[in-house]
Amino acid sequence: MRTTPTILHLDMDAFFAQAEQASKPSLRGKAVVVGGLGPRGVVATASYEARVFGVHSAMPMAQARRLAPNAAYLVPRFGFYRSISEQVMELLRALSPLVEPLSLDEAFVDLEAGSAAWDAESAERVGRKLRADIRAVTGLTGSVGLAASKMLAKIASEQAKPDGLVLIRPGTERDLLAPMPVRTLPGVGPATGDHLRRAGIHTVGELAEAGEDELVRLLGKAHGHALYAMALAHDERPVVAEREAKSVSVEDTYDVDIHDRLRVGLEVQRLADRCVRRLRAAGLSGRTIVLKVRRYDFSTLTRSETLRGPTDDPAVVREAAARLLDSVDTTGGVRLLGVGVSGLADYTQEDLFAQAAGARAETAAEEPADEAAQEPSEPAERHWPAGHDVRHAEYGHGWVQGSGLGRVTVRFETPHSAPGRVRTFRIDDPDLQPAEPLPLVRRRPTGASAAGTASAGAGV
Repeated sequence: MRTTPTILHLDMDAFFAQAEQASKPSLRGKAVVVGGLGPRGVVATASYEARVFGVHSAMPMAQARRLAPNAAYLVPRFGFYRSISEQVMELLRALSPLVEPLSLDEAFVDLEAGSAAWDAESAERVGRKLRADIRAVTGLTGSVGLAASKMLAKIASEQAKPDGLVLIRPGTERDLLAPMPVRTLPGVGPATGDHLRRAGIHTVGELAEAGEDELVRLLGKAHGHALYAMALAHDERPVVAEREAKSVSVEDTYDVDIHDRLRVGLEVQRLADRCVRRLRAAGLSGRTIVLKVRRYDFSTLTRSETLRGPTDDPAVVREAAARLLDSVDTTGGVRLLGVGVSGLADYTQEDLFAQAAGARAETAAEEPADEAAQEPSEPAERHWPAGHDVRHAEYGHGWVQGSGLGRVTVRFETPHSAPGRVRTFRIDDPDLQPAEPLPLVRRRPTGASAAGTASAGAGV
């Protein structure tokens, strides 16, 4: 078992909300909530200012609005967040070849594998340098945990939030874990936590005192053994550089239940096309097509069909998804639809469905990436998502504060300006156009390059 605290866990602080505050001067220091804004939307991220009111991730957006009615509510800009994440991951990969991304804003790094650190002191210096480089390159903050295992490093980064660093020194692990609730350990969800609570086990220390035999009796052999080891601060999981995707999927939740069977079919076709675009972007194909339907009563059905060979053909996926939909009763209404592809491979293979599709497959492959352009409906009113970037011919760059009743309200400011003025326009004003996000940092500072980070970490 590793004894040096050279596993690093990075967690960007309230990532989506922090990125929005950094790009919008008028929102700095204020409550910001990012997520779906419809009646059935959920919170993706809440700024620390919003968390004071009890708002948190995965909360229904309607509840968040009741708790923090004066917060800024914004639609996510995933392309923007992904570009920032790529800059952060570049800094991490300069430290070590073993970087395990968990999401856009979270990753493990094995510092010892990259010779960036070999003991507590060198690991702490690398962690501090990394936090400084992230701020210099992205303008954002991240919290760093350092420990001898992945489990402990993640616990340390949670303790470091926001914008801090915590190092768990060898020999202190069990004393640190003992008073923590059992839900702190990976693999202890609500059901397991309740089961342990009914047995009188509330803390990690009590988990260790219960003994391995008792935990096996309560939870089964595999789970009992694993939890007892973690209660003793033993975690042998390595940092894995490549996390192979098991499936690619997309889904949409609808503000109002869909009852029209034709509309349901069109939504499934649109989701199938989105799924294929994501599949192709990853250079993958798949054999099994999966349809997910959540009905009006919250019952969720999944149907799947396995093809003769892997495909990334949009016509094939659309036809398979349509066949799966035929077996589902949607009479009472549908609140969520999803299409996925599993059984992934990095090659494609001709199959009977693709041959039958013929010219339609070629046409589908040439369809534009704009999802709205594929909707078989009449031209719709221009849509302005709250928080998204725009540019006006006269006033320059801004972002949408809100829209409705044929009007759109825009605040004109940039990441490097003072808080800007608000103006309102007709929703179809030709001088107002969607725009790309502006970079958060004007210029990459000298010495904050990935190479500079690597050499600094290796030389301490």
